[in-house]
Amino acid sequence: MPKVTVRYWAAAKAAAGVAEEPYDADTLAGALAAVCARHPGELTRVLQRCSFLVDGDPVGTRGHETVRLAEGGTVEVLPPFAGG
Repeated sequence: MPKVTVRYWAAAKAAAGVAEEPYDADTLAGALAAVCARHPGELTRVLQRCSFLVDGDPVGTRGHETVRLAEGGTVEVLPPFAGG
C-alpha cells in the first residue's frame, strides 16, 4: 500500500493539531477514512467542507474512491478560504 503525506491547511490544520502526517492508503477515500479514524470529531466535520489536491492536481467532483494515490504522494486538505 502506498505511503502518502496528508497536509492540512487553515481550519483543517487547527483541527488536526499538526501540519502534516503520513498514511498508508491506495485511494483518496482510504486516506480520508484513516484521517477520520485518527481524528474523530472536529477534523471529520471540517473535511466535509474541504477540497483536495493529490500531487498538485485538483480532485474536483471525482469520487474519492476513484482517485488513486502513488507511493510518496501528497494529499493537500484545503478548507474554504476567505478573502483573496
